[in-house]
This record gives sequence, structure tokens and C-alpha cells, in this order.
Amino acid sequence: MKIIKKAIKNSYYYLYATFNHEGFAKKIGVKMGSNVHIYGNPFSMFGTEPWCITLGNHVHITREVLFITHDGGTLLYRHLIPDLEITKPITVGNYVYIGVRSIILPGVNIGSNCIIAAGSVVTKDIPDNSVFGGVPAKYIKSSNEYLEKIKLESLKLGHLKSEEKDKALKDFFSKKNK
Repeated sequence: MKIIKKAIKNSYYYLYATFNHEGFAKKIGVKMGSNVHIYGNPFSMFGTEPWCITLGNHVHITREVLFITHDGGTLLYRHLIPDLEITKPITVGNYVYIGVRSIILPGVNIGSNCIIAAGSVVTKDIPDNSVFGGVPAKYIKSSNEYLEKIKLESLKLGHLKSEEKDKALKDFFSKKNK
């Protein structure tokens, strides 16, 4: 009976997470500021201690990002030290973008106005106003340097809504490829 209840609960949570990403995160205990956007189903994104995670305002978390708040390696030594436990909170500042498939490890603090590149493994604190990427994540440039670069490369379509933007992008790239 316990297994059936757990399966029903997990199915409900998975569906809830599918249709209300931010609502699900709040429901499981993630502390969130305003204008947090989670892209993709967050069902397994926040690990086993979601209440140890704090997200600031205007945070964008893309698909398949993982927040890991504990060191599972402690399990190997519990036969020697039964009460061994390493769990640490994760804090994300304001105006942060975390790229696809990034992993944020226990105890990390990501400052405000930061970008974490796709596929990064963040093992240490990230200072304000910086772009980090890689495995392990390393400093790439300042947020201001990044802004100057993307202003030069911009297609100037970011203000358009979904379908209108898709049409404009298709037009742009079909003309470019001729």
C-alpha cells in the first residue's frame, strides 16, 4: 500500500511540475523571489533537500539544471561514522541565468547579475557581475563585457512574442541562407 501511495504522489507531483514549474518549486520548499522562470520540467531539478535552495529575483533556470545540496559520498563511510552528513544550502542572487544542463553543487552562492554557461559544473562561489562556464566552472568575462558583445550581435527581435518572433527569425535566416 505504501508503494502505491508513493507512486500516486510522485505521479501527481510530476504532472504538477509539468504544468506549473514555479508553483511546483515553491510547493516542494524552494525559496523564490519574484519573476523566477524555470524552463523545462523541474521534477528532479532541486534534489532531495529543496528547502536548502534560495533563488533571488529575475532568475532564469533552463532545462535539466541540477541543484545538489548534499554529498552522497558520505554513504560510503557511514559504517565507520554513522552520523556523517554533508548538506549545504545553495543561494542564487538576482538577475541570474543558468544554462542548460548545469550542475550547482552544495554550498555554492551565485552572486547577482551572473550568467552560468550551459553544461557548467559550479563547485565554488560565483561573484556578482560575472560569466562563468566549464567543468569546473571558471571565470570567462564580466557581465558588462558580455553585454557589450551581445549588443553588437543582437538581431533586435527580443521584444517580439513567441509566434511573431519565430516568423521574424525564419524570415531572417531564410534570407541569410540565400
